[in-house]
Amino acid sequence: MTINSIIRSLIIFFNQDRDIPIWAIFESLTLGDFGNFFWCCNKNVKLYTSRLLKLPSNLDADGELTRDIIFTLKDLRNAIAHNNVIFDTRFRTKRISPRLVKLLQKETSIRQIDFQYIDAYIILIVYVLMKMQVTKKECKQLISGYTASKESLRKAIPSSVWIQILGSGTRNNMMLLKEYVTRLYSCVQIYFYVIL
Repeated sequence: MTINSIIRSLIIFFNQDRDIPIWAIFESLTLGDFGNFFWCCNKNVKLYTSRLLKLPSNLDADGELTRDIIFTLKDLRNAIAHNNVIFDTRFRTKRISPRLVKLLQKETSIRQIDFQYIDAYIILIVYVLMKMQVTKKECKQLISGYTASKESLRKAIPSSVWIQILGSGTRNNMMLLKEYVTRLYSCVQIYFYVIL
């Protein structure tokens, strides 16, 4: 969305002497702007968001993990939007929060999470999708599609270069990520069965 289209969409409300609804403002924000907005929210809002996402309170006592997730994904999103190279994660503009890495390791049981490799971003995306209650099938399709793309690349370049780009733990990480998706959905099914 360009600045002109944002202004045009907001001017409609202004010209009609109507309040600008919050959705119209958020629709015009970039992911970076949204991250800055969230960063400025008070602690209660951050903690409420953390509870909505069911982030573990022992790792997110201040509610800042959501901000870390937003800014980590922002760099990837911007690289994709501008058709930049993403497989080697050169798009990363900031140091990744160690607390975010710890969260992902604890929640997914994947120990080799390193944002120097694109696997870590796939793990984060799947983690967020799961928190947003995207289906197990869709999450597994994402993992399978990514894995197929990696294997195509492996066949096209020398193994040493492939490992340098994707890391030596990439296959194990994706296998563990699929197990996490299956395990989490099995727990949800058991929970609903017990409730009903």
